[in-house]
Amino acid sequence: MTALDVMRFVEPEVIARRTNSRGVKLDPSGLIERGRRPPAGPVLHGLAGRSIAEHGDLSRPEVIELCRLASLMEANDVAIHHPLDGKVVITAFFEASTRTRLSFESAVLRLDGKVLSVPDGRTTGTAKGESLSDIGEMFNSYGDLVVMRHPETEAAQELTDGLDLPFINAGNGSGEHPTQALVDWFALLKWRPELADPTVDPERRIHLGIIGTPGNMRAVKSFLLRSIDFAPAIRKLTVISEMADPFGAGLNDPERLDFEVEITNEMAPVLPELDVIYMNSIALLGDSYQLLGEQYRLHAQSTLKPSAVIMHPLARRDELDTSLDETQHNLYFAQAAGATYLRQALLSAILQRLDRLPFVEGA
Repeated sequence: MTALDVMRFVEPEVIARRTNSRGVKLDPSGLIERGRRPPAGPVLHGLAGRSIAEHGDLSRPEVIELCRLASLMEANDVAIHHPLDGKVVITAFFEASTRTRLSFESAVLRLDGKVLSVPDGRTTGTAKGESLSDIGEMFNSYGDLVVMRHPETEAAQELTDGLDLPFINAGNGSGEHPTQALVDWFALLKWRPELADPTVDPERRIHLGIIGTPGNMRAVKSFLLRSIDFAPAIRKLTVISEMADPFGAGLNDPERLDFEVEITNEMAPVLPELDVIYMNSIALLGDSYQLLGEQYRLHAQSTLKPSAVIMHPLARRDELDTSLDETQHNLYFAQAAGATYLRQALLSAILQRLDRLPFVEGA
């Protein structure tokens, strides 16, 4: 199958129907064309039966091929192939969620699979003192894959102690949120497909800014850890935080970041230099949450580079003003809109249903 063969699967009317309503509109066609070939089946087949608990569970080639497959799934009505027919995915959310839970469930249902949902952990046996390990043992009999979010960092390990099924970590306390980072980079690779290239022209490399505290913000931490895979595309990273050590123990040695790193507590001087701004509002500190300070708020009057884009895992608070929603700085709605397709690609690979898709090389 050639690149031209792959492009015949792009259905513009499908893309138009599913795009976000405000902000930057991301067309997956650029990422599809950039690869000049179908998604690599051998790489994707290697995900069969795997668990994704942290960023290290996926390599750079796997991330890129998942994003290319997600682009094709976004550009087509894949439901007609029934990829997940007969599969049951358990979504167990012991912590509040809108986008992550619904995008996972939408991904399953759009692929003709079925969902067993735990939208509130208080409805499980944990309310009676049952261990997560025992719940994992029960899940083995009820589904084919488990997606869990939990406010305790150790919860993912405790559940998997009793779980034999593939597991996807949808956020564990201040730990990681690995599929959010996949969603984030899926958005960036559609925005600028060349960022996936092994080498990137120095003039096209991005100055990435992070507003927040990666050590205490799991989405920010996961995004930063995944960004290491795309070091050839990053000219510089600036972390803007009110904390002296924004990396914390969770990132250990920031020197392993293979690009220039700057840490500052002042946003105004550096803001006009940033190409991509990734921000979050909520840091987990022990059993409580801390919001960003007032000095780190963005709005339509902020001194942004004209071409700069803003990313945010949402939910937002006052740090990201709604006055930016109608501007071309708004990448956050397109970022969220792509989550279903990335998770469709991941689920199809883990549950070994790539052979039902017509556009995977060697499937």
